[in-house]
Amino acid sequence: MTDTVLDRLLRYVVIDTQSDPSSETQPSTEKQKDLGRLLVRELREIGLSDAHLDEHGNVYATLPANVDKAVPVICFCSHMDTAPDFTGTYVRPQVVRNYAGGDITLPGDPSRVIRVADNPELKDQIGHDIVTTDGTTLLGADDKAGIAEIMTAMAFLVANPQVRHGTIKVLFTTDEEIGRGADKVDLDKLGADFGYTLDGSTVGEIEDETFSADSVDIAITGVAIHPGTAKGKMENAIKIASAIVARLPKDQAPETTEGREGFIHPTDMSGAMEAASLHFIIRDFDDKGLAEKEALLEQITKDVLAGYPGSSYSFVVKEQYRNMKVVLDRYPAVVDNLVEAVRRVGLEPVRHSIRGGTDGSRLSFMGLPCPNIYTGGHAYHSPLEWVSVQDMEKSVETIVELVKIWEERAVV
Repeated sequence: MTDTVLDRLLRYVVIDTQSDPSSETQPSTEKQKDLGRLLVRELREIGLSDAHLDEHGNVYATLPANVDKAVPVICFCSHMDTAPDFTGTYVRPQVVRNYAGGDITLPGDPSRVIRVADNPELKDQIGHDIVTTDGTTLLGADDKAGIAEIMTAMAFLVANPQVRHGTIKVLFTTDEEIGRGADKVDLDKLGADFGYTLDGSTVGEIEDETFSADSVDIAITGVAIHPGTAKGKMENAIKIASAIVARLPKDQAPETTEGREGFIHPTDMSGAMEAASLHFIIRDFDDKGLAEKEALLEQITKDVLAGYPGSSYSFVVKEQYRNMKVVLDRYPAVVDNLVEAVRRVGLEPVRHSIRGGTDGSRLSFMGLPCPNIYTGGHAYHSPLEWVSVQDMEKSVETIVELVKIWEERAVV
């Protein structure tokens, strides 16, 4: 019996693949390869005989063309890791069959409730089957729903050779949640012309624009001295770091911005009297806004340090990814074909900007134009995460229609 997209999701989410931002290796956690090895085995069983796992945990596979004409090679990509924001160990998924409406109380922690007021998309899910956790972990539909959808679509195409398509590449990456998903991808080996990530949310939404993103690390060196003789001498690095955070503009924070507004977001602070460190993520939709926010953050740092003449700081900016729309606008067929596929499966396409990033952001700038397709998942990175089985099935249908459209529109 052929596995359904639900069968695959339930099998994948119980494998702990949480990434670790403090690790310098890739993958950042070896356990991501546990899922990678399973996917390689399943891909080979489906019929993608070249499926393999590389040293960095990335999975590559090819579904050969079943037509003679030259069709652009299309890649479908999802990431295997889950977010470090909340535990992904011992995931216990549950399926709410034939959802009748109303809030969903999670059995492992009844204090956690998926409320319609916070998830208005639930109003469109009446009669659907909803997958959640028991409330003690995240679900990992981000992005194991995308993986399940790609796997199910590949199985369908192999089982239905009458569906005409060009060569299709499959790519599953590691460490996307910590901004490194595309770092070790070998595009020459992949051999695709264009790509699509399956890492979106509400069905019908086409995401062809992302934040541009950097990280900033500030290291502060204070002046440590015995507190009994500290007057006029001590410069406490913890207090300096706290003062920097306290001066951040309140109107440029994640909790006060929306739409196309960017932000400065402190994600970690640690240290002692003699030394402290701050980690930030900086987000904006254009490079100018990104640079302005980084300049503002450094000016705040300098202003605070001016009151501590014996102390010093370092300020290190690291590029994470850039807004993929710059690249996608050069290849309109990539999004145009996706718009048509969305219409063919009975949905109204909505072009949408992501207040975040995907592997597609990096891949686009590496030479693989790569917009984002919906998976049907919601409330990512939290124990309230959920996904509709019927919406996942719609994503599978979209993949199938998309490869048909690329074949139809290819020049003979």
